Amino acid sequence: MKELLKKKEANPKALNLEEAVIGGILIDPNCLEDIIDIIEPEIFYKLKNKEIIKVIRTLYNNSEPIDIYTVSNELKKIGKFNVVGGDLYLTKLTNNRISSANIEYHSKIIKNKFILRQLIETSYEIIKLSQEEKSDVLDLLNYAEMKLFKINNKTNLKDTTKSINSLIKTTINNLKTNVKNLNGIPSGFRDLDKITCGWQNSELIIFAARPGMGKTSFALSMARNIVVNFKIPILIFSLEMSATQLVTRLISAETGIPSERLKYSDLSKLEWKLVNSKIKSLSEAPLYIDDTHYLSIFDLRCKCRREISKNKIKLIIIDYLQLMTSGKLETLPNLPREQEVSFISRNLKAISKEFNLPIIALSQLSRAVETRGGRKRPILSDLRESGALEQDADIVTFIYRPEYYGFTNWDNGENESCKGEAELIIAKNRNGRIDNVRIKFVNENVNFSNLNLE
Repeated sequence: MKELLKKKEANPKALNLEEAVIGGILIDPNCLEDIIDIIEPEIFYKLKNKEIIKVIRTLYNNSEPIDIYTVSNELKKIGKFNVVGGDLYLTKLTNNRISSANIEYHSKIIKNKFILRQLIETSYEIIKLSQEEKSDVLDLLNYAEMKLFKINNKTNLKDTTKSINSLIKTTINNLKTNVKNLNGIPSGFRDLDKITCGWQNSELIIFAARPGMGKTSFALSMARNIVVNFKIPILIFSLEMSATQLVTRLISAETGIPSERLKYSDLSKLEWKLVNSKIKSLSEAPLYIDDTHYLSIFDLRCKCRREISKNKIKLIIIDYLQLMTSGKLETLPNLPREQEVSFISRNLKAISKEFNLPIIALSQLSRAVETRGGRKRPILSDLRESGALEQDADIVTFIYRPEYYGFTNWDNGENESCKGEAELIIAKNRNGRIDNVRIKFVNENVNFSNLNLE
């Protein structure tokens, strides 16, 4: 096996098709419109062909004519004319052309051969690392998945363009399946769901707040609503708290017993009976928790793929975004933290689209909130470390409790008490209206619920 992998001549390739595709372009450059997103120079096996494709793409990007003469002149300008074999080789290519009707099909074959070469190279690298036994097994698994993820991202062989006819049919079918005007995953918070129509597939939703506002508790309250009331599978990535701590909070919210008393088992026999009866619905709920303390965007993607396949996950919650990293194995050395958060944000949005499910990420707000005078209500510019969060997110919601800052009333001029209440400030909603929603907050067991339950 090892010897086979090292034999270069055994690598998959289609040299005749490489020459035929380039020849077809030189004869009929109009065919480039159909294959320009496929024929990257790196997919060609032969160095001569790589250099010629580079020149063809340069001419295409500059909106210049493409034929044997313009390509020849450009190769001379950049000093690659002799490298590719001069006019003799270019003439040979035009004599070996294929029909423009089949050029897209043949271009995909060339790309498939490139992907196979990449898989062979990656496989050999993993074999070598495994034989050396110098890496942690889990790190090596994550590295292998990351490398395969990169290869997968290079394929671009799927047809992602859809006609309006097919899109309308899909949309109408989705609308017909709506329940009570919700076509997404309900949060369980009545007034919030009226605005969002539930969390939609491929959306990135940010819930942001200052420490102490109850971000994690709100996420847990929402998760409990979804998995217990609607039986929808959820995966929570908890980077700050352990899985046991999260479950203790869930039990506290479910039973009404403060988490401090649960932590120290300071319960009467009656309270233990209450715990045992109340946790049955929780124990049967499709809730999954990953409390990995170090989580890169590539780790996240790999874990999501596994859990979606295994447990049919429909919603992902991350607590919280600023504790994630861009990763230690990819080539992103010495990135400023703001750029790293931007990288994470963009990739979270990409993952939500790839797996076609909503991702809810909790986020810290900057200290600017604390230094601001007045009611200290958060605004979009308070998003910590990156303006990309505002740009990438479909929905940005702030969790705000004026009681935390010592206020006793809401700032509506009606002297309305804010005791035991919180506000969800929907500051951005790409597909809906911006509004504020009030919910109930129980400080004793740090739990959120609907106001004025019907």
